[in-house]
Amino acid sequence: MFFNSLSFAIFLPIVFVLYWFVFNKTKSTQNALLIVASYYFYSCWDWRFLFLLVFSTFLDYYTGIRIEKAKTETGRKFWFWLSISINLGFLGVFKYYNFFADSFSELLNGFGLQTSPLLLNVVLPVGISFYTFHGLSYVIDIYLKRIKAEYNFVDYSLFVSYFPLLVAGPIERATHLLPQVKLKRNFDYQKAKEGIYQFIWGLVKKVVIADTCATYANAIFDNYESMNSLSLLLGAVYFAFQIYGDFSGYSDMALGMSKLFGIDLLRNFNYPYFSRDIAEFWRRWHISLSSWFRDYLYIPLGGSSGGMAMKIRNTFVIFLVSGFWHGANWTFIAWGFINALYFLPLLLLKKNRSNMETVSLYWNWNSFKVILSMISTFSLTCLAWVFFRAKSIGDAFDYIGRIFTNQRFLPQYLENERYNYEIVLLTGIFVVVEWNSRTQVEPISGRYSSLKLALCIAAIVALGTYSDYKEFIYFQF
Repeated sequence: MFFNSLSFAIFLPIVFVLYWFVFNKTKSTQNALLIVASYYFYSCWDWRFLFLLVFSTFLDYYTGIRIEKAKTETGRKFWFWLSISINLGFLGVFKYYNFFADSFSELLNGFGLQTSPLLLNVVLPVGISFYTFHGLSYVIDIYLKRIKAEYNFVDYSLFVSYFPLLVAGPIERATHLLPQVKLKRNFDYQKAKEGIYQFIWGLVKKVVIADTCATYANAIFDNYESMNSLSLLLGAVYFAFQIYGDFSGYSDMALGMSKLFGIDLLRNFNYPYFSRDIAEFWRRWHISLSSWFRDYLYIPLGGSSGGMAMKIRNTFVIFLVSGFWHGANWTFIAWGFINALYFLPLLLLKKNRSNMETVSLYWNWNSFKVILSMISTFSLTCLAWVFFRAKSIGDAFDYIGRIFTNQRFLPQYLENERYNYEIVLLTGIFVVVEWNSRTQVEPISGRYSSLKLALCIAAIVALGTYSDYKEFIYFQF
């Protein structure tokens, strides 16, 4: 059940009406309804994997209490590592086993030892990377005595399985979400209105921008050997806007629909393509994941407290693990490694904490340099996205190599496909809207909100009617 599907358009209003008009008497009834709705929502993907979600929920709930009640440090460590091991074990089996088996087999074949790896014929449970990280952060925080264990199983279950964020985040923290689910929510018209606007804008990003760009990005990447340099550049840019519209659109829809139920989720994107360096980009892209790795991996490894060698090591560890988190393919690891290389000069020059404020432009020389820095950062990001999108590292290098060797910048692809010039114009308009909205939560509110809402809905209907591309990219992670 996709957020942009007809079935979800029926599901969400039903849950909303039941939540506010039938199960609104107490916090417990509100939470119970949301859990039932969340489990139904998840079962629509594959009901067989409900047991994984329920087991993961019970495991972290129980071990969290056992860690808190343990009388000795040995007992605390036992329950802590039991939870960590089982959680990562499930993630490893379902997401990474075949990758490691294949890679090890290829390594042995390289030494002349012919092997046939035993592979698992399993489907990756949707959202497993996200709800596993919810539970991990909860257990780690209890072990480090940052929070108390939650004894109400219903409340904890909702924290893990809350359907707006269940399959693709944002990755919530117990310190932020649990206090909200432990209180009865009262209907707030203004918050609900903001939620509708934010949901609609997220749907625009997904249906109008991401799905449209996906059609052209897929066509170029799938036939890149026959494309000239301009077409290959367009393909990289199209994918950059596809993945941004797809993932940030999902996050906006998740945050928006959650406001309908009186719950605030963590902001996951903050206009990353207007970043002036790669460090700023990572402070603005997939914020919940970046901050998760910072708090639970980078800082425990020593963070920035040691010498430069330690800082470099920790930086590469974070980016490589982040790449591997996205998928079991060497392309994702290469993508993480490339971003670490991008980050390295800023770290060495101690400029990785520059550009903390919201970008602004004026009619002066400094603004011209800011524009150049944004363009260069976006260009580097697009090159890295090629590795993220390519089927193999070899394909990625070949794709990028052809950009510089196919020295033809004629509008080959623009002329071969219908509406390609219009898509370039549409993407340009989207950039302008994003720029003008960078100090807001979403661009529909404010003056002429009704007109802007009508235009957004018209665009969704007009382009969504003819779109066959429904899936969200991050559902595979």
